[in-house]
Amino acid sequence: MTAELVRGQNHPLSQVRLEVRVSAGKPIVAGATLSDEQGKVRGVEWVAHPGAPTLPGLEVSKQAAADHRLAFDLDALPETVHRVSVLLALPSGAGGPVRFGSVAAPFIAVTGLDGSEVASYTITGLDAESAVVALELYRRQGAWKVRAVGQGYAGGLAELLTDQGLPEAQQLAGSINDAVAQGLARSVAAPPPRTPDGDRSRQAATSAPGPDQPYGGPQGASGTVPPQQSPYDVPSPQGAPAPQAGYPGGSAQPDPSAVTQPSTPAGGGIDYSHPGRQTGAPPPPPPTAPPAQPGQPAQPVAGDATGWSMEERLYNQVWGMFEDLARTTAAYRSAVDFADSRMEQELDKVLSDPRSRIGGQGDAARDAARAKHADLVDQARAALDRDLAQLTAEAEVVEPALPPAFARWDNPVWHGYRVPMEIPMALRLGDLHLPESEGLSIPMLVRLPLERGLWIDSGRATLDDSLADSDELRRLAMDTAVAQAARLLAVYPAGEFTVHVIDPAGSGASSLVPLVQSGALDGAPAAGATGVADVLARLTQRVDLVQMAVRGGAADSLPPGFDTAEQLLIVNDFPHGFDDRAVTQLRYLADEGPAVGVHLMMVADREDASAYGPLLDPLWRSLLRITPVPDDHLADPWVGHAWTFEPALVPLGSQVLQQVLAQVAAARRPWNR
Repeated sequence: MTAELVRGQNHPLSQVRLEVRVSAGKPIVAGATLSDEQGKVRGVEWVAHPGAPTLPGLEVSKQAAADHRLAFDLDALPETVHRVSVLLALPSGAGGPVRFGSVAAPFIAVTGLDGSEVASYTITGLDAESAVVALELYRRQGAWKVRAVGQGYAGGLAELLTDQGLPEAQQLAGSINDAVAQGLARSVAAPPPRTPDGDRSRQAATSAPGPDQPYGGPQGASGTVPPQQSPYDVPSPQGAPAPQAGYPGGSAQPDPSAVTQPSTPAGGGIDYSHPGRQTGAPPPPPPTAPPAQPGQPAQPVAGDATGWSMEERLYNQVWGMFEDLARTTAAYRSAVDFADSRMEQELDKVLSDPRSRIGGQGDAARDAARAKHADLVDQARAALDRDLAQLTAEAEVVEPALPPAFARWDNPVWHGYRVPMEIPMALRLGDLHLPESEGLSIPMLVRLPLERGLWIDSGRATLDDSLADSDELRRLAMDTAVAQAARLLAVYPAGEFTVHVIDPAGSGASSLVPLVQSGALDGAPAAGATGVADVLARLTQRVDLVQMAVRGGAADSLPPGFDTAEQLLIVNDFPHGFDDRAVTQLRYLADEGPAVGVHLMMVADREDASAYGPLLDPLWRSLLRITPVPDDHLADPWVGHAWTFEPALVPLGSQVLQQVLAQVAAARRPWNR
């Protein structure tokens, strides 16, 4: 059965010798780029285009045409190639259309050599773009997949190639346009449309009606997710002899009946790219999964991502899972939205015609519209369930392999905990999931050192109305702060992280017991107005001293005995016990502290702090809000999903926190002498 993809959706490939067939209403240019593990095109020799149509493992058309066949042998690609992007562009200076918004939506199909269709995709939602990444074939867990991309570029081929990391993008775009201009006279005209009884045709699909899809990526660049970045892809991914003449499909003429046309549209493009290492020796290869059987998904493997260490590979894999969950959920929602829109249009058409409004004809039309809607939704749900099952299997493998900084408190890795010698690259704040994936949670990781402070909201919960007791919420918020502080102490080397606590009224005493009794705190929690002023004055002075030393280029001139460790200040029950001066100092620490190793963790109710009016707005906006109970307040900038956040709390009755903090305190003693 053919997989009719929407933008962002992927599909496994059960064969490696394929054709990608392109159908458009006007002559267009088709090409392909090869990318390494970091998603970078290493040079012009990794680009197949009309001027150089053959590369190891692939062949593209030699001229602009309304229809193309691109041939691929994925096993013949160089081992350093991890992604193949199929590119489409409008010919430059040929007197034809200059933007895809003025032509029929291009239709793409991936087929076997026998013409059997594997997946298809209609690129809708294009407007001012003159070049587009149509789809990509990529390696994932030892197997190949195809992903519908549809990311357009208003700057044409030059902008597209630049975005793929090619330094010679401008020159190559010019040479491609020159080659196209020389062969434009040989362009193949669009085939005539099929007769109505042909049902589905290979001709280019017109833009289907319906609402815009949730995907709204930028033209040529993407937003980021904490540090998502990008989500999600993971922080960015990175020869064989040339094929012989007569490579299958290389010069065959298009077959108008061989490709089917999808009925589900999609919206704008997204680029889930992440910053990756660009210099130095290549990273060690990740572990590989056993080869997948044809038609079966590959078995997941922990650390099956790019990276210089297992920790970095696991970090990248986690955000790869985040990306996949975001994409498949967006594809499902897009398909459901389209099904709803089409059913409404068909029902409106029935109701607008008095002849079919009543009677058997009208009932039959309504039943048919609802049946089509149910069928589309069922297909979308089946695709979502398939992807969720694969992600769940991957999560079950990845979770037990996570290091302490990434692991839940119930992970057995904590039973073998030892104080580390190096700072980890990231920290787990909690878990993220979507309404469609209640059984699947993705760890929420933030990079270290922290780039912004945390506001742990002790206010009214939005998802769990049973927690209406404000005192209980405040206690849970402080428990969350202690758990996060304990994790930070545990994952930093001995003596390289210090925690201070301000608890003006002592309301957080019960939650602070593990930190106080273990001796992991720098001192007793500060209470009363005097204690608040003293701690804030010391940390403010510290920020001033370090800033002056750094700006003056004399970092070694700090006072003797100066604590160079990262500092964390936990403030409980804010704004109780704070005057205007203290609030100003907090804002200063939030703004200037992270750059010099001073971090802020506020435990407060936003409504309680509203009495200060706009004075606190900059402080509120500068901190990352998390909650002590599940809440759907986090949104990614790629597709706008509202992600439900669940904090990483210690299981009830567990002593793991006390055991870990005891080791931290014991390791800190030699440093404090």
